[in-house]
Amino acid sequence: MSSGRVRVLRPEELGEGERERWRELRAATDAPRNPFMEPEFSIAAARVRPRARIAVLYAGGQPAGFLPYERGVLGQGRAIALGVSDCQGAVLAPGAAPETGELLRACSVSSFAFDNLEAGQELFVPYAAEEHATYVIDVEKGYEAYESVLRARSPKFLKTTLAKERRLGRRAGAVRFVFDERDPAVLRALMGWKSAQYRRTGRRDRFAREWIARLVDRLAGTRAAQCTGTLSVLYVGDRPVAAHFGLRSASVLACWFPAYDPEFAKYSPGLVLHLRMAEAAAAEGIGMLDLGRGPAEYKDSLKTGELAVYEGAATRPGAGAALHWLSREPARRAHGFVRARPRLAALAARTLKGAARLRRS
Repeated sequence: MSSGRVRVLRPEELGEGERERWRELRAATDAPRNPFMEPEFSIAAARVRPRARIAVLYAGGQPAGFLPYERGVLGQGRAIALGVSDCQGAVLAPGAAPETGELLRACSVSSFAFDNLEAGQELFVPYAAEEHATYVIDVEKGYEAYESVLRARSPKFLKTTLAKERRLGRRAGAVRFVFDERDPAVLRALMGWKSAQYRRTGRRDRFAREWIARLVDRLAGTRAAQCTGTLSVLYVGDRPVAAHFGLRSASVLACWFPAYDPEFAKYSPGLVLHLRMAEAAAAEGIGMLDLGRGPAEYKDSLKTGELAVYEGAATRPGAGAALHWLSREPARRAHGFVRARPRLAALAARTLKGAARLRRS
């Protein structure tokens, strides 16, 4: 369907010319080439999210922008695969500046909700309710330069982690690392570890949601220059002890689902895995690992910097906007209240873990 200079398509309806134009526009921006912002991610998501759509903006008869989104049954819009997509927003030609309300109207949505909107998204950043940090590892100058940064900033962390890697090799078997593993059995093991971690910490198990597991399966088979599913594995002998599944472009490794076998927890295999991922990424010419938003001790230990991402919703006047506010804002404000108070946040985390233990007993 079309509305003025905007045409709305299902992602799979995009022609190769439109997909290539999307890639060209993305390459022309100053933003990191995050694979979540590539057409391949939206096409894979559409296979498991039937309400996924792409708004194609035209100027002079040529595509000048793309907005991936989903339309809810009541007309609320949201970023495609909201909740698991780690980078969101529109891909626009330089100088393209559609009016936000008109774009939402052309998409037949009353709102556009986001939780990992990238910085520089002028269409939507003014509507952000919260700013968050996404933690990054810079390996642009190579892995040795990254190790030097860690050694200068936190020498004990690096020394201890490398010592644990050596101890793991002595006590359990030869340690080896595979950056791009293709064995589906290891992906299943990773999902199992991650599900157990979610339950152990009282968090919602993402892999219990069928569409997320199916999305990961699809992306594991995706091989494109700017969006390749990548399963990285730390082995002891032939036994996987830690693994990570994420997406990589030519310049960014988007870290997504890391987990490890709890039997080997004393060796910190997850930290060792991330160091080896950084080393392999640098060798591939990748300049940045994006660890995602949300505080975590391991991110604080590994990061070299932070980028801003945003959470909120652009709305246009009407009942739909009010419905969005009622459905999301009270919970968002409550979460923000807790996050801003470390003692309260720590209490909430302990409560979640306690509830998880009760459910298992």
